[in-house]
Parts: sequence; structure tokens; C-alpha cells
Amino acid sequence: MSTKNCIIVDPGMHTYYEQQYFEDFITRKQLTPLLLLNTHCHIDHVLGNHFVYEKWGLIPNFHEKEVPILVAVDNYAPQMGIMYDTSPIPEKFLKDQETITFGSTTIETILAPGHSPGHLCYYIKEQDILIGGDVLFRNSIGRTDLPGGDHQTLLDSIKSRIYSLPDQTIVFPGHGPETSIGYEKQTNPFVRG
Repeated sequence: MSTKNCIIVDPGMHTYYEQQYFEDFITRKQLTPLLLLNTHCHIDHVLGNHFVYEKWGLIPNFHEKEVPILVAVDNYAPQMGIMYDTSPIPEKFLKDQETITFGSTTIETILAPGHSPGHLCYYIKEQDILIGGDVLFRNSIGRTDLPGGDHQTLLDSIKSRIYSLPDQTIVFPGHGPETSIGYEKQTNPFVRG
């Protein structure tokens, strides 16, 4: 079996068991991680950033408006009883509508704030896939009561940025089952298309 390159998105693991499980998966599948992306920097999406950096030398990539959100994790993680190793900060930040080339795959960044101020979704047009983070869930939306959240901004982001994608686009959210743009436009009780 040949080695395959991969991207890591939002590594939420923080216990030794979760880290070991993740590393074993990478080894078993003979994957080579080349890029670390964060949709946003709430604690549950960045807990593994330090581990990924130590293990594979990858610095996370995210939008500049997420820096204060990431820095805040250092302060509130201990209050939540969570051991947290500080994440590296990017040397260069991703912007809206930036193109990331990964082998023959093109990934477009879509800025969709509301759940957090610099939340990015990653759109792979050729495969009709959106890595959506915590913007849009199956019949739900991201919460807006966390640092940097704003309910109306989130609704506007979904309507103008996410629902503009083709209906057949499969959304892989940060939590819960996959969905599609078309399904959510018809059934989502929070924001219809």
C-alpha cells in the first residue's frame, strides 16, 4: 500500500487515548498529514493543534479574526478542568475566497461568521463537499452564545454564503451527521432557503 497525503481539520482530541487513536489511524492508513486547517478556534476544535504540531510539524491555518478566540482558550480551559497545550499561531492567515491547492484538489475558503468572528468553511467544488465547522448542522445551526458569536450574523452567513452553494453539496459539520444544502434549505427550522 502506498503512502497517501491528507489534511487534518479541527483536531478536537485532547486525551492521550484520543491522540493515540488518531495517530494509530494515520499510521494504519499510511497517511501523511501535510496541512492543518481550523474552521474556527473554539476549544473543541483546537485541542489537538499542539499534538498535530508536535507530531507532524504542522502549524494551523485559520482566519485572523480567530486569534482572540484561540488566545482565550488558554484562560478558560483550566477553569473547565481541561488540560490544554497551547496551539501555535499561524505565520500567515487565511482569507475569504482564498484557494488552497492540495495535490489535484482545490479547496476554497468561505468566510461565514456568526458562530465565531472568523469562521471559515472549506468548499471542495469538484466533489460537492463543504467542510462546514459549526455554521450549519442537520436541521440546526451553530450556537451563538459563545465568545464572538452573533445570531443575526450567523443567519446572514448561512443565507448569503452557504445557501448559495449547489443543492447537492454535502455538508460535513463539526458535530453530528452530514447533510446537504438542498435538504437544509427545505427543512431547517432556523433558516430556510
